[in-house]
Formats: sequence, structure tokens, C-alpha cells
Amino acid sequence: MQMQKVFVGACGLALSLVASAVTAQSLSQSEINQLGTTLTPIGAEKAGNAAGTIPEWTGGLSEDAGQSLPNHFLENPFKNEQPEFVITAQNYQQYRENLTPGQIALFERYPETFRMPVYQSRRTVGFPQSVYDQVKRTAGQARLVNGGDGVENVEPGSSFIFPIPKSGAEVIWNHMTRYRLNVHRWYMQAMPQTNGSYTLIKMEEEVGYPNLMPDIDPASMPNTLLFFKQRVNAPARLAGNVLLVHDSLDQLKEPRMAWVYNAGQRRVRRAPQVAYDGPGTASDGMRTSDNFSMYNGAPDRYDWKLIGKKEVFLPYNAGQLTEPGLKYADVLKAGHVNPEHTRFELHRAWEVQGNVKQGQRHIYAQRNFFVDEDSWMITLADHYDGRGTLWRVGEGHLSFNYKHKIPGYALETLYDLLAGRYIALGMYTEEASAPQFVTTPPTYNQFTPSALRAAGVR
Repeated sequence: MQMQKVFVGACGLALSLVASAVTAQSLSQSEINQLGTTLTPIGAEKAGNAAGTIPEWTGGLSEDAGQSLPNHFLENPFKNEQPEFVITAQNYQQYRENLTPGQIALFERYPETFRMPVYQSRRTVGFPQSVYDQVKRTAGQARLVNGGDGVENVEPGSSFIFPIPKSGAEVIWNHMTRYRLNVHRWYMQAMPQTNGSYTLIKMEEEVGYPNLMPDIDPASMPNTLLFFKQRVNAPARLAGNVLLVHDSLDQLKEPRMAWVYNAGQRRVRRAPQVAYDGPGTASDGMRTSDNFSMYNGAPDRYDWKLIGKKEVFLPYNAGQLTEPGLKYADVLKAGHVNPEHTRFELHRAWEVQGNVKQGQRHIYAQRNFFVDEDSWMITLADHYDGRGTLWRVGEGHLSFNYKHKIPGYALETLYDLLAGRYIALGMYTEEASAPQFVTTPPTYNQFTPSALRAAGVR
């Protein structure tokens, strides 16, 4: 199934780019001057679409868009809105040009139950002025190396290093260098069976960024992207297992380092399998390591082709999935999550296709990512197996934290079309706290292998 309608971005990008055209080009001053004028400060088209179904970007939600609730939860500013229409297996053909192959496959796989409630499009994402200033200052500096597998000339802590992308690889790098904050969060992961039964895996996660950690000089770690620690808190058979990752920006220059602490063995071991298509933590084989956060890690196993920009119904402004007290059992259903709690909106997205390079291997021979232009976050992903069969379909239900000016995933899902199962992760509505963008920054000592044993004590 092929995309039927492609839209040219305001930056005048030619959509005839091929996979080999991945060498970064310097941006002209006239291109850079578009940031904050015809383009948003991070490179999206500022204007709405001709049909008026996508509005103009006016800065995103303000900090007073809703109330702060106890335990770091936020009020859903759109809680009283109703869908403008609902796409079903019976009518999806009339909306086909704005659907991805994965979405069409879900309608065909679950014709009785899968549907997409479509709401008024709202361009809610915005970032702090400091991010806009950095993007404008550093635009045109970053360069791809080794055909897009790595990058150079990146200022430590920079976000959105290719705001006016000229290749698929640059779009992927924008997703990986998107603006993020130190965070401590508790969330669930579940892998519903075909009959809908599941076991909740309770996870705890801490992430630190060198430029936001007081005991680290970012200049001393110019290639360090983040520190990541993930602990399993339930069920009892898995509780106390901890994963630690030191992620580098250019993993060809410095490969990812990972360790695991096994609570049963009480041992810390290196974990080279935590990369690429290695199995995701406690996922029953339902996701790969690089499926987490829709896509992460070294991009070197794929040739990345920029297909173009398209208007797509994206899972967006997912405030219903962040409302405190929402029961996981109300969301997790057989086949797919409950459509009553999802929200789709029409937005512009970059489509990037990755094909496994000759001589490389990955269980996904082809991946098509749909990257929201306002956040540079992958929101939809189609994964194909070695036979060219559409195998797994990913959704990143985007939610915007208007108090901290940062978008994130309220829920990530990965549907296995062949097995009839899926994995869902990231929901926190039954946890004691929503994600905490910590006011007391973490320290480097919290992310050392020696700290793993203490973190895993049950």
C-alpha cells in the first residue's frame, strides 16, 4: 500500500531525494532566516494547510492552559471536546489518502473493533525560548558523517540539530536529539494475549542529560547523549532487575554501554544485547530494544530515504490517556487499546523509510516512520519483515506537558498484525505520580554500574 498524497514543505524541499543522498548540506542564511518566520523556530511549517483542517502554529499551549493536579498530573485542556468524525473499517476508504499503511492494516485486521476518533487539530507543542535561541544559533552547523550513521559539529546539549532537513537521516537525528528534560517516572508495560488477558509489568525509570546535571561539565562528555536507568518493580518474579544505559550521540565513535543487574543472581553484567533488535526489557519478545521511545540508538544498520511530507491522522493531544485514575483495564483490550480513550488529529508528518543495508541484519527489513513536524517525534511506525510483509505497527500517542513545555508519549503501542497481540507501555494513570521532571537534578553517581546493585535491592 502506497501513500497517495505528498505535500512539499515550506523550506522548498525537493521530494525526489533518494537513499544515497544523505550528505548534509550547509544551510544558507536565507534558509536559516526562515526559522521563526515562515517556519516555526524548530523548522515546522508555520502556516496552516489550504483546506483549513490544519491550523497555523501560534506558539503552542500556554502554561495556564489547564490546572496542575496533585502528584504532578495535569488537567486535560480538551476533556470536554467531542470527535468531529470517527474512521472505521466501513468508511476508511474515503480517508485513505491521510492514513498510513499500518493504520489501514489495523482496520482490516480488526474490522469490528478498531476505529479512530478524529478531533479538531490543535498545534499545541511549543518549547522554551532557550531552545528556539539554540536552534537558530546552531542551525547549519551539524554535519552527517559516514553516510548519515554519525554526526559531527554538534554543540553539547543541542536539540533539533537539523531544523531544515535535507535527507531522511537528518529527520531521524532530529527525533534522537529532540528536546528532553531529566525525568523520573513510573509506568506500566503489558503484552495482552489474543483473548485480552495480560500481566502488568511495573517499571521505574530515571533519565539524566549531561547538560542538565550539575556535577558534569558537558564539554568533558561532548558525545554523551543521556544516562538511563530502568528498574522492574512488579511482578515479583522480575522485581529488582535493573538496566543501566550510557547512550552516546554518535555511536560509531563511542558505542552504547549497557549493564544489567539480575536480582536473582545479584550480579551486574555488561549487556551488549540492549541495542538494535535485541529483546526489550520484560517484553516477551514483543518489542526490540530500538522500538523503545518509537526508535532509539545507532542508525547505522539502515539506509534512510526521505519520502516527503504528508498530512496524516496522528495520535495527538492524548490527554484522555493521562487523566489520573483511568484504569489500565479500561484501556487494554483484546487486539488493540480501547478507541474510546484515543484521539487522532490531522497533522503534517515527515515520512522516512529505512531499509537494512547490504551486509547488515535486523528483524525489521524495512521501517517507515512518520515524524510529527511540530515536535520531531515519531508518532507512527510501520515495520516490515524480511519477506516484505507489514508485521508490526507502532503508535506514539503524543501528549504535551504545558507546564514544562515538553511533549512526550502518553502511551506507546506496537501491534503485531501476524500474532494478533500487542505491547503497550508508558501509561501512568494508576501510579502514585505522573512523570516528575525533577527539580533536584540527578548526579552522575546515580548512573554508574556500582549503583545498580543498590537500585535493585528488593
